[in-house]
Amino acid sequence: MRILVQKFGGTSVATPEVREQAIEHIMDALRNGYAVVVVVSAMGRKGSPYATDTLLQLVDHGECEARELDLLMSCGEIISAVVLSSALRERGLDTCVLTGGQAGIVTNDEFTNASILTIHPKRIRSELERGKIVIVTGFQGITAEGEITTLGRGGSDTTATALGVALDAEIVDIFTDVEGIMTADPRIVGDAKRLHQVTYTEICNLAYQGAKVIHPRAVEIAMQKNIPIRVRSTLSKDEGTLVTCQAELDRLEARGLADRLITGVTQTVNITQIKVAVSPSKGNQLQIFKAMADHGISVDFISVTPTGVAFTVTNQEISKAIQVLRELGYEPETLANCAKVSVVGAGIAGVPGVMAKIVEALTDEGIEILQSADSHTTIWCLVHEEDMTRAVRALHAKFNLNK
Repeated sequence: MRILVQKFGGTSVATPEVREQAIEHIMDALRNGYAVVVVVSAMGRKGSPYATDTLLQLVDHGECEARELDLLMSCGEIISAVVLSSALRERGLDTCVLTGGQAGIVTNDEFTNASILTIHPKRIRSELERGKIVIVTGFQGITAEGEITTLGRGGSDTTATALGVALDAEIVDIFTDVEGIMTADPRIVGDAKRLHQVTYTEICNLAYQGAKVIHPRAVEIAMQKNIPIRVRSTLSKDEGTLVTCQAELDRLEARGLADRLITGVTQTVNITQIKVAVSPSKGNQLQIFKAMADHGISVDFISVTPTGVAFTVTNQEISKAIQVLRELGYEPETLANCAKVSVVGAGIAGVPGVMAKIVEALTDEGIEILQSADSHTTIWCLVHEEDMTRAVRALHAKFNLNK
């Protein structure tokens, strides 16, 4: 069988009208000879009756065990799957709805944020061989002991790509309410362009640095078997953005279809910079970072010198971080209301002049660079949050991403 996995997000199944668009995509896949597995999220977003966040408002989290929260949260996807199944059957199409557990998705027992351990897709394959469209509830699985679990934020994306890997699918389509992956947030950069193709690494970096179109964990799973992903709009027949391996993009480049230095610019807000002066004696830096880890505080943008360390934490964690550092005898210097602006591109490794262009673009706008760091595919600059919008626009323009 040629298997295609299609994932429809909450906005893609929220109303009868948009569900009709989803059904058209399913029927297109059938007409193209695919056996189709559909993964669905809960309908709508916060405020919609069956959205996950709406369901969570029904209970006091402090009085509800994580196990019971997973039972509650799993209801949204079940409702969505059955409603879509009913609409498909009205079209004369045969369907089979499976929960995550019935689909063979086995997880650990970390309730509300479980990880997939393995997938046994025998039931899915059996239903596909009988000519059925298999609809799987996203965002959920089951433990070896039979407990229902949920996969955390982005869980339906993860379900889709994990099933794609387990079924050796030809492609995984992620349908959402945007045309694909953009060179920048279009709410910030009015002339941002849709990317026709990106590498797995690039989209992971974009997602980790603030882009919200697809969850990076889902991309990392697809990368294990080089299963291509397309990020598409439910309301369009356009093929959206192809996410694939560098070798495939190299082939496209050889055909004149892909050639760029920078892929996109993204941003993360609500972070605080912390600087701590230390004596040159051995072990101070280790003590600081070990204390952060022991207290569950995630640090980013790390800079270490013999006389000090600098790093960032989210605004929500700053009070806790300051308390921990003071208990160790340090008096941290903090700078609140910062933003991290990231320039991402698989082509920047070993290319001279990229950082110079970044500094030039920000300097020309009078934007102070508080800290910077880089990897093979990403360069980060920490700026004042009030400068973030101008910084993103300046970098987007500097690298001609609107062309």
